[in-house]
Amino acid sequence: MKNHVHIKNRKASFLYEFIEKYVAGIQLLGTEIKSIRTGKVSLNEAYCTFRDHELYVKGMHIAEYEMGNINNHETKRDRKLLLNHRELLRLEKGSTEKGLTIVPTRLFINERGLAKLEIALARGKKQYDRRESLKEKDTQKEMNRLLRR
Repeated sequence: MKNHVHIKNRKASFLYEFIEKYVAGIQLLGTEIKSIRTGKVSLNEAYCTFRDHELYVKGMHIAEYEMGNINNHETKRDRKLLLNHRELLRLEKGSTEKGLTIVPTRLFINERGLAKLEIALARGKKQYDRRESLKEKDTQKEMNRLLRR
């Protein structure tokens, strides 16, 4: 199955410094995966929380499927993430530390046709770190522009 769905959370890399990354499966309904395959997903306001030692993603917007009927899904419902027990323990321990959070960074469809969510244990950047990131990005663009000439 060739499906080129790669939805990124660009805001996350600007606001957070990633410490560890994990790839998790998502528990979805039938109309949700169809909307994901058409690329109608937003990760901008999404974040992950633990409930009863299980990880859920909140605020991820998956648009309703156009061809769906009355059984269409809710657009911003909580979706359970599927990870190993060991990974869940590491993330839960890491998220309880001061200043660390779990942020979804990318949603994609793997070679088997399953939707996967890349999440990261992240620390929030300070204002001066954000300015530094912008400076690095600008210098990289300038170098690329000069190399193309």
